[in-house]
Amino acid sequence: MDEDRGGATVLLLAVGIAFVLFGTAGAAVAAARVARQHAGVAADLGALAGAGDAVLGTAAACASAADVVSDNGGRLVDCRLDGLDVLITVEVTVTPVPGLTRVATARARAGPVRG
Repeated sequence: MDEDRGGATVLLLAVGIAFVLFGTAGAAVAAARVARQHAGVAADLGALAGAGDAVLGTAAACASAADVVSDNGGRLVDCRLDGLDVLITVEVTVTPVPGLTRVATARARAGPVRG
């Protein structure tokens, strides 16, 4: 019987480590999803801001879009006009676990109503 002493402790430690690993993985996945949504919101709002200034030209539209995107925690990667439509690409950087950095990307288009 003395040979079994501590066996439950080791088993409990292993189960505890498994819970921590699964929890960390779940948190990383959740952080990535939140970053993706964050990038989408920043892109949508930036495109709308840029569309408001599209008649002033590419420079003004992209400057407005960049301001709104940065205010929402994103980075404007690409901005261009297609007629009066503003097309932008936004990146949001996330670090779900220390040492692991990922980038979430979103695209948006905004312009006048047609039809």
